[in-house]
Amino acid sequence: MSTIQIDRLLDTVVRTGASDIHLTVGRKPTLRLHGGLKNLDTKVLNGEDCVALMKQITPEKAQQELQEEGSCDFGFAFGTQARFRVAIFRQRGDITLVLRLIPNELLTFEQIGLPKILKELIRRPRGLFIVTGPTGSGKTTSLATMIDYVNDNLERHIVTVEDPIEYYHYHKKSIVNQREVGNDVPSFSEALRRVLRADPDVILVGEMRDLETIEAAIRAAETGHLVFATLHTTGASGTINRIIDAFPTNQQEQVRVQLSTSLISVLSQVLLRRIDKTGRVAAYEFLVVTPAVANLIRENKTFRIDSAIQTGRKFGMQLLDDHLWSLYERGMISAEEMIDKGRDSNSLTQKVHNTGGTVGRTELDKDE
Repeated sequence: MSTIQIDRLLDTVVRTGASDIHLTVGRKPTLRLHGGLKNLDTKVLNGEDCVALMKQITPEKAQQELQEEGSCDFGFAFGTQARFRVAIFRQRGDITLVLRLIPNELLTFEQIGLPKILKELIRRPRGLFIVTGPTGSGKTTSLATMIDYVNDNLERHIVTVEDPIEYYHYHKKSIVNQREVGNDVPSFSEALRRVLRADPDVILVGEMRDLETIEAAIRAAETGHLVFATLHTTGASGTINRIIDAFPTNQQEQVRVQLSTSLISVLSQVLLRRIDKTGRVAAYEFLVVTPAVANLIRENKTFRIDSAIQTGRKFGMQLLDDHLWSLYERGMISAEEMIDKGRDSNSLTQKVHNTGGTVGRTELDKDE
């Protein structure tokens, strides 16, 4: 393939609003469009095509990493239109590329449907704010929107640690410095150790991958910084348990105490394909750590957090399944999509049947 062809592929991603493009041997270039897969009307790729595509966009350092370790990740700008996050890996001896579109335009709270109370929470001077969800659920976009809000409205020094940098932020009311793991700093944990000497107000940790990074993020939140971080978990209570379980048993009681005083909020999200119009919509589970919730964390009663969310609606809290049901009732998502992404699929299925609906899947509707 020639350079103009790779440009055309990337231009198609931008023009169609696809989230990703997959380039793998034995298949036509394939878009991830509104959650589904769509082949482009072009040739089936062979091994030489994928190698040529890889070389056209991959920096020399990343090519060396691919050669030595079998995979690499990096980001690059596609002119002024967008940025792409790239994952390249070997499979069956061939090269596969997955490029994720990172739009240049930052979205607003209203555009992505974030809870309004978030604007109040992220004005706090200290604490830990965790955004969770599966891969491709929009965590990075939500965090970029929050950072942009701080940058627009508050005088802060914001330091982000990312792998790779996806959304670029520019100095507005705040100072924004963005560090990329692998280029600017060797690891998340090392970056967090050093950032505290740089007079930060707000710290973004792209991913809490290991115990050392989790410890450093909690410590930063405790010492007077607002820390944003992500985890690949679903649900607020599950996220808190995941953090605590990452520590040795003899440290877990102390970590519960630390989280009860430093955790501000957990925002857990999923993306769903819309049926009322083209596109996708986000559904959120949202926990605000009130004194009552802090006590549950400290006393190892996280199994009661779902009940606390249900009774905490006046604080803007909501369970994921409640938001999913609301989207379904408004005709925005299908019953099948709701049940696939929900936490309690049996309960959601029963609610569909109780309201005279069907899921559209034989094994779930057979008793109706």
